[in-house]
Amino acid sequence: MPSETDAPAPPPSPFHAALHSLRVWDVSLPRFDAATAPAEPGVLFREWFVHAVQAGQVEPHTMSLATVDPRGRPDARILMLHDADSRGWHFASHSSSAKGRQLAARPDAALVFYWPAVARQVRVRGRVAALGPEASRADLAVRSRGALAAALTGLQSEVLGSAGELAAASAAAWERAAAEPDAVAPTWTAYVLEPVEVEFFQGDAARRHVRLRYRRDSPDATAWTRELLWP
Repeated sequence: MPSETDAPAPPPSPFHAALHSLRVWDVSLPRFDAATAPAEPGVLFREWFVHAVQAGQVEPHTMSLATVDPRGRPDARILMLHDADSRGWHFASHSSSAKGRQLAARPDAALVFYWPAVARQVRVRGRVAALGPEASRADLAVRSRGALAAALTGLQSEVLGSAGELAAASAAAWERAAAEPDAVAPTWTAYVLEPVEVEFFQGDAARRHVRLRYRRDSPDATAWTRELLWP
């Protein structure tokens, strides 16, 4: 009789079959010469962002925001970039949400952008600052009606009693957004992450990835140090 070790291996699960069928970067990838990179990371980010859009990357303005909760446990979620300027990377949320409370207690945070269409990612680390009521109102004023309705619905990250409760609150918020396009959501807050470290990663099919890191001592420092990292 054949032993148990001679028995054929069970077929892979649908999950493992799908996972193992995937390949990375089976496309023509852009080149990145780090020696020609600009002195400021924000300049390079905006160049890479435009390139990702032109390459057809879906939703290149989405990013992962990582924070730390009061017990020191990391937390992360996906949200949208609202701007990237000389001060830093801008986004918005409710100050009463989980991320808002975490940032108020400990403003150190990190962002990650991943653009698989061009095998690029950008990692940003720094401190987050709230921009104040006027900037927060201005940020919400240029959002879509749906974004305003979502902001007016409020209670982000709170426990939801039922789907019906959300539907009723959302319907009321949509009605108000239509009637009051300048309505104010009191907890809606514009934030900026002021970077102290920014890394640009260019994938390479031969796995000789290019990693260029910009770093400075504090958000107030003007000079950036540039250095290559081993992939």
